[in-house]
Amino acid sequence: MNVKDLLKSVLSSHAEKFSKQPLIAAYAPGRVEILGNHTDYNEGFVLSAAINMGTICAVSKSVNNSCTLFARDMDSEYKFNLDGFIPDSSVPWASYITGVTALLGIPTDGFGFDLTVSTDIPIGAGLSSSAALEVSCGLAISSLYGIEHKPMDLAKICQKAENEYTGTKCGLLDQISSLFGKPHSLIFTDFRTLDVVTIKMPEDICFLMADTGVKHALVDSEYNLRREQCERARDHFAQCLDKPVAALRDVQQDDWVKCKEGLNEVDARRALHVIGENDRVLRAKSLIENGDHKLVGKLMFESHESSQKNFENSCPELDYLVFVAHKLPEVAGARLSGGGFGGSVVAMVTKEDASKAEQKLAAGYAEKYGVPCATRQIIPSAGARLLNI
Repeated sequence: MNVKDLLKSVLSSHAEKFSKQPLIAAYAPGRVEILGNHTDYNEGFVLSAAINMGTICAVSKSVNNSCTLFARDMDSEYKFNLDGFIPDSSVPWASYITGVTALLGIPTDGFGFDLTVSTDIPIGAGLSSSAALEVSCGLAISSLYGIEHKPMDLAKICQKAENEYTGTKCGLLDQISSLFGKPHSLIFTDFRTLDVVTIKMPEDICFLMADTGVKHALVDSEYNLRREQCERARDHFAQCLDKPVAALRDVQQDDWVKCKEGLNEVDARRALHVIGENDRVLRAKSLIENGDHKLVGKLMFESHESSQKNFENSCPELDYLVFVAHKLPEVAGARLSGGGFGGSVVAMVTKEDASKAEQKLAAGYAEKYGVPCATRQIIPSAGARLLNI
């Protein structure tokens, strides 16, 4: 569904639900992670892109400080009062919105708001539907109250909301990708300095997402455990090395070889994955800037192998899809995208070969699992923005 059609459905639902038209509507895209798996919270580097699927949030004023949230896709509503409210995690989808609301700095003694939200991002597919929800609602609600946040500040607000009110200790990758996307461009982010650079990709390149259908709930998975393991490894290297180590970003391959003794085997492999990912991102950035984008595919395959063996955040379905992709001449590279433990594989292809590659991926998956995987073409797209209504 394109933005125009999604907006039309949201405006119609809002008018039907609340008997009035919204004043503000905001759109935030999902994201695809091209390289840099679990490097964001290790102060490393990531290549990502905003995608051509997203979430729209529409808001209008309520008569008092009461707020009603309506999730159009689930036909579900949640109500609260701004005055003295505490974000409630008992309704998962609403906790993202109430968490953001609590941190935006809006007045709690004036008017409230009615909100309608809808998305065309498949939930649990590794495309950051949660960040798109946070960013679209944060942008719309802020605008309703006349508050302006710089993009990076809004990204931090949304990350903090997810950390504190949903239990997921995510980094900033998803929110930054949703906010800083540009058409036909990848986003290079340094998660220590928070410098963001967009890198133009050839317009004949696109990406395929192949969804395993294995749903991942990051709170219930081992996502938070991986972060703890990385932090333990960081502390070990900080004691072992004769240099400051604030994060695994400060550890190089030679450092790992020198100091891996004394670190438990699991934490050592987690660290090796992060160290390797940072190196792959920097190499990919250089390749793209020099016009050698096709060689990035090899790094994507290497990344998935590391996720599988070292970080152990893959699953059999993801591994099989990458195995199928590796055999296809149309696919330059493929890897799991996002937190892992389910979700989707991202594959780099040309637009000319995209349809053929989609068919082959779906058919290959069906041979093993009995049903084809859902596939869709992903085009690097513009980031979050207010919409004209």
